[in-house]
Amino acid sequence: MTTPTKLKPVDAVVIGSGVVGSIISMELANAGVNVLCLERGRSAEQQKDFVMPYVQDELKFDRHSDIFQNLSRETITFRNNMTETALPMRELGSFKPGEIVGGTALHWGCNARRQLPYDFDIRSRLEARFGKKYFPEDCTSQDWGVTYEDVEPYYDQFEHIYGVGGTAGNLNGEIRAGGNPHEGERSREYPNPPTKRTPQGELFAKACQELGYHPFQGPAAAMTRDYMNLYKNFLGECARGGFCSSHACSQGAKANPLTAVMPTLLKQPTFELRPLSNVIKILTDSTGKKATGVIYVDARGRHFEQPAEMVILATYCFNNTRLLLLSGIGKPYDPISQTGVVGRNYSYQTGGRVEVFFEDREFNPFIGGGMVNTSVDDLNGDVLHSQPRDFVGSAYIAVSTAGATPIKSKPVPHGTPRWGAGWKKAVAHNYRRAFSLGIHGSCMSYRGHYLDLDPTYRDSNGLPLLRMTFDWHQNEQKMLHYMNEKVSEIAKAMKPSSYHARAPYTKYSIVPYQSTHNMGGAAMGADPKTSVVNKYMQSWDVPNVFVVGGSAFPQNGAQGPTETIGMLACWAADGIKEVYLKKPGQLMV
Repeated sequence: MTTPTKLKPVDAVVIGSGVVGSIISMELANAGVNVLCLERGRSAEQQKDFVMPYVQDELKFDRHSDIFQNLSRETITFRNNMTETALPMRELGSFKPGEIVGGTALHWGCNARRQLPYDFDIRSRLEARFGKKYFPEDCTSQDWGVTYEDVEPYYDQFEHIYGVGGTAGNLNGEIRAGGNPHEGERSREYPNPPTKRTPQGELFAKACQELGYHPFQGPAAAMTRDYMNLYKNFLGECARGGFCSSHACSQGAKANPLTAVMPTLLKQPTFELRPLSNVIKILTDSTGKKATGVIYVDARGRHFEQPAEMVILATYCFNNTRLLLLSGIGKPYDPISQTGVVGRNYSYQTGGRVEVFFEDREFNPFIGGGMVNTSVDDLNGDVLHSQPRDFVGSAYIAVSTAGATPIKSKPVPHGTPRWGAGWKKAVAHNYRRAFSLGIHGSCMSYRGHYLDLDPTYRDSNGLPLLRMTFDWHQNEQKMLHYMNEKVSEIAKAMKPSSYHARAPYTKYSIVPYQSTHNMGGAAMGADPKTSVVNKYMQSWDVPNVFVVGGSAFPQNGAQGPTETIGMLACWAADGIKEVYLKKPGQLMV
């Protein structure tokens, strides 16, 4: 490596400009900290780069991955188990990490659900209820090291930054009509009203009520009215024009770093954003116990050393873990000896769907977006595990109207020809006559599912790629089989002309898109033997390094992760401001 050019020191380097990086930068800059945010992707502006009609180009954004990671420069390798040879992912499939200012949140679907209280202490809660053998023998899932009550104020803070719309189902202990009666207790109402129920949602809600479930409008971070957020940024009401997931928003109605944080953050005198700056290593002093800065590569291939008093990793799950491994911070996880922590507790998101078809009804699936959905939580968390099951985990069920984009939305009944005139006729006939009941499920962590550095393949800078070892576990297969039966009952109660459930996957494939909900690798917790960071998101090994994001999840709950990732950003920023800056050093023993 060429000798890097050494730059002027800053108080804090924040790596990544997504949900976490933007919020932490804003909070620290407001506190007078000199913050430099390094983003490896290109710069972007909401009013310039994502305008109509170009932003609704499904080929450009969804198929050709305009705002996603460039796999020709850096990718991951993948294998299902340790006996296989991992091979590079050459085309985005199962998940789509972002590579642009604003990060992966530019294309999220605005599913803004909190984790349940159950999720934060799932291990101790279920073992106390059903015994130590309730979890599979090879399951490494663990408590988070914080409780729901600890972090509830930071969920509230994030919701007022991102303008989440919904109806509180549990407001200060009072169960209220219209909301989710199974959610954790909330300290105040959502900042915006809920989405309006669609005709598809009405059918689903009626069937759920007949079966004794409690339907509600799922919370969404696409504005249900014009909104001025906590940082004094204006977000306009969503027009429900579709092209939401995999696309940035032309209306500025989708809450993300570009709309909810950056307009104010870029005006802060103590903040600088430096795009096209790819951090490849965190530097430490001779003791290895203090970070001194980072090395990054710019768009011209030049290497720079950026000294800093504090380093905050705020990138996607994969890169947070990879940077720790490349920098020698924390002990790498070894699944054979079951020692080490960096790369441990990788998990994903389970899911499935039941498709329903109607000959006597038509809908308008093209209209939608922003996670317009009607949901039930009666098969989730403590509700499901009030009695013993032959699996650990749960799911929420929802009918979402996200906008049926014309290329990839082709619902057809079973028995339809795979190609030709018969297939074309079925696609045209069923486009307005079908929708799906979605299963959004949890995923536990296991001894043999982990992230490490690949011994063979390297990126464009000559550094080892991250290797993923992962497959669907029998536990998750049992859970999804149970959910398929329950959701099929709901589908039948809707009285469609036909319906069919997608069979749960038996072997994980990295090829078809499933969700961009990769979690773990730098788990948080109360024990340095099983976690990379403490409850403040601070490295156990290098106290002036904080690692914040989806990488901190010890396992994945049923809820989408973005709301909790945003909460962790608010939580970590508060810990840094109120505790660490007043007395730098290790915050927990």
